[in-house]
Amino acid sequence: MEWYLPVIWAAVIGAAVALYVILDGFDLGIGILFPFAREDKERDQLIASIAPFWDGNETWLVLGGGGLWVAFPRAYAVIMPALYLPVIVMLLGLIFRGVAFEFRTVAVTSKKYWTFAFAAGSTLAAFCQGLILGGIIQGIKIEDGVFAGGAFDFATPFAALCGLGVTTGYALLGACWLVMKTEGAVADRAREHAKILLIAVLAFMAVVSLWTPLQFSRIRARWFSVPNILFLWPVPLITALTALMAWRWLEQGRSIRPFFAAIVLFMLGYAGLAISVSPYLVPYSMTIWDAAAAPASQIFMLLGTLPLLPIILMYTGFVYYLFRGKVREGESYH
Repeated sequence: MEWYLPVIWAAVIGAAVALYVILDGFDLGIGILFPFAREDKERDQLIASIAPFWDGNETWLVLGGGGLWVAFPRAYAVIMPALYLPVIVMLLGLIFRGVAFEFRTVAVTSKKYWTFAFAAGSTLAAFCQGLILGGIIQGIKIEDGVFAGGAFDFATPFAALCGLGVTTGYALLGACWLVMKTEGAVADRAREHAKILLIAVLAFMAVVSLWTPLQFSRIRARWFSVPNILFLWPVPLITALTALMAWRWLEQGRSIRPFFAAIVLFMLGYAGLAISVSPYLVPYSMTIWDAAAAPASQIFMLLGTLPLLPIILMYTGFVYYLFRGKVREGESYH
């Protein structure tokens, strides 16, 4: 087997997941923050800030899931049965928020119900994504290459902690997005929310960073053995410095920098998890090479995927450039 093909596909899927977390993370965060808006006109402003972007952001979830199915079918066949429940609930949450997004704009008498559906769907989807992450990190029971556990094996305190952490992190991204994209009372309140959420995210990151090496010996060895620790110690240091700069920029009234600091925090956490479990797709039972499809299948799909990626990225960048600037109260892209 060509050893480099699974590495290329792992990089493609990893990039797709990272882009999904960043791009769909902030618009899920808008939904999570929905209950904290004081009236409908503020909620309308929140919706308007993500109206041109939210649907396209979910493209990367399709690429991540589809790429896993195509390139690593053995891992897909193990992960999906182990995590069917949170995956199905997550998809239902995304469907509800998508429908609510469109219907809320035109609803009159039922607007409050669609408001609830948008907030609940966003929060549920975010929490389930954290459950999925926690379920993968803690490991999946495999016998003879197939899932051998129960439907609720994922439901552990560690997975619930990851669910709360991801939900809080998305809310931080959403708050920093509002600081960047809105003005007036919405932006001021978002700035205060962002400070609280920043502290909460750091607390979750600290707990997970302590929990994983204490509970999982392989992660402890990966981070604290010599010479690994000599190369990896800058990761928590850079995380702390990024959080400090984010706080300072929020205090100084900056608009754009806190959002990018929140993105860097997410990517540092993502990198830390990747360092902890790589090269395993199913910790600690199945590596990317164990799970890989036949080389011919991987090459065939890469021939379609790699040319399309720059096109999607350019289109995404163009949309964000086209709809740049702040959304003021009463403004809309409709």
